[in-house]
Amino acid sequence: MIQIKSFAFNPFSENTYVLYNENKDAFIIDPGNFGEDETKILVDFIAENQLEVKNIILTHAHIDHVLGLQTVYDRFQIPVLMHETEKEILERNPMDAQRFGFFFRPFSGEIHFLKEGETINLGEDFLKILHVPGHSPGHIALHHEAQKFVISGDVLFEESIGRTDLYKGNHKQLLESIRTKLFVLDAETKVFNGHGNPTNIGFERQHNPFF
Repeated sequence: MIQIKSFAFNPFSENTYVLYNENKDAFIIDPGNFGEDETKILVDFIAENQLEVKNIILTHAHIDHVLGLQTVYDRFQIPVLMHETEKEILERNPMDAQRFGFFFRPFSGEIHFLKEGETINLGEDFLKILHVPGHSPGHIALHHEAQKFVISGDVLFEESIGRTDLYKGNHKQLLESIRTKLFVLDAETKVFNGHGNPTNIGFERQHNPFF
């Protein structure tokens, strides 16, 4: 059974997740830790729970979701998993950082690409990859059918959706992704998103003002 620990990191209040099981295997999803203090919080949690991190997974590569990527990669030396289409977004981050007034060096490390419909396993648990573009071209969500949860990144929020005014955002595409990939999931499916509080699919079907 997968346990989920969330951390609200960086000035954007981005949700970084650690998924782990009873065998102490773990994934880090969207490492947004910014600075030594936030990195220590993340690393201490992993150490205190004696977790072995298997992969870093990016739902997408906007800068608020990867501020700690290089730091986490350098510490654990484990592959980064993401959708191939998102590579361009990752490579734009040094330029985007300048707009916010700080330096961000290009990521250097091992990257493996994920595809729609693939599954990745954490011990005996399997997460299905859903390609949900619109907020970002290579955005993915991670669905655990048995435990009824989805890690949705910046696609679906509590009574809201991801912004589409960023580079290669597409409002129509985002709505289509939510309708065809997320709203078809079980109504009880809990949605762990990239910012703010969790929600669930049934509630958003009924109350999300964008639908």
